[in-house]
Amino acid sequence: MTEYITSEREQKIDFVNTTDLEEGAAKVIPKGGYGYIQSGAGDLITYKNNVKAFDKKVIVPGVLRDVEDPDTSVDFQDMHLTAPIIMAPVAAHGLAHVEGEKYSAKGVSNFGSIFTASSFASTTLEDIREAGGQDANQWFQFYMSKDNGINDQIIETAERNGSKAIVLTADATLGGNREADKRNHFTFPLPMPIVAAYQSGVGQTMDAVYKSAKQKLAPRDVEYIASHTDIPVYVKGVQSAEDAYRSLESGARGIWVTNHGGRQLDGGPAAFESLETVAEAVNGRAPVVFDSGIRRGQHAFKALASGADLVAIGRPAIYGLALGGATGVEQVFNFFKDELALVMQLAGTQTIDDVRKFTLRDTW
Repeated sequence: MTEYITSEREQKIDFVNTTDLEEGAAKVIPKGGYGYIQSGAGDLITYKNNVKAFDKKVIVPGVLRDVEDPDTSVDFQDMHLTAPIIMAPVAAHGLAHVEGEKYSAKGVSNFGSIFTASSFASTTLEDIREAGGQDANQWFQFYMSKDNGINDQIIETAERNGSKAIVLTADATLGGNREADKRNHFTFPLPMPIVAAYQSGVGQTMDAVYKSAKQKLAPRDVEYIASHTDIPVYVKGVQSAEDAYRSLESGARGIWVTNHGGRQLDGGPAAFESLETVAEAVNGRAPVVFDSGIRRGQHAFKALASGADLVAIGRPAIYGLALGGATGVEQVFNFFKDELALVMQLAGTQTIDDVRKFTLRDTW
């Protein structure tokens, strides 16, 4: 296998928006790795609609609202966050930077938010914990093994390393039709130490990686995880009221609305199109996290106004990692925070609670 050589940068980066980040990262990340990170499924319809869907709602400016220097910070459970913007789980950060998740976790911790580590990380949970610091807010995203003995070991590792939530990804029981990976003949060049008991990672296609994990997921799996740990279990991949009800009835204590960044089922709804429906079904019984398509502060604002408690970013943070290491990741989070604060000011909202009470207007 050809040696995989990627970024070693640790520096401030110069960018105006997330398009700049994407274009810059394409020059730094090797072609196969970049194609894996950037691409979506099939004809990219759902991938593109994830961003376009935000245009179906508009933010009516608010005037004479006695607002100045909006506060983006939020208290979430036992955590104080700089903004309700967290790191989504993304596999193999080592594809973008030699320090991988260690620098991502450091950047997110320096910003003051939650880092969600993927089961398919290229770094151990121990190293991720150390990089973020002992007081860092970290969650663990779980791809279950077909062997519950291995699952028990992974859950115990997450507990030992201070994970504050276990996020069960339920919408990726096999790989989506990712044509960029096929054209690039992409296989993982890096190990996956967290799931080494059932998947090496090296030399595997993404479809092979998914198929090594448990595919036949059911409510009993949520019940199993919840019965083996006191850590809250979130179900990730929910896009309907029925699945929200099913998840909560099975013991989930959080719901994550996403379509996996348009990487799984092409032709499905944009994630934002599902958010209000799911949030109404949850009806305050559990936190709602949202990702897929967040590229602007206004997108984060609209998601929060549509029922999300937290929004998560993925690709933009990975691009920041490639271009600037931990410093780049922190800059990307600050970019979203600053744009969110600007939108809050112009919308007449002083706090995140005000944003959550804000009524968006339909464009059609």
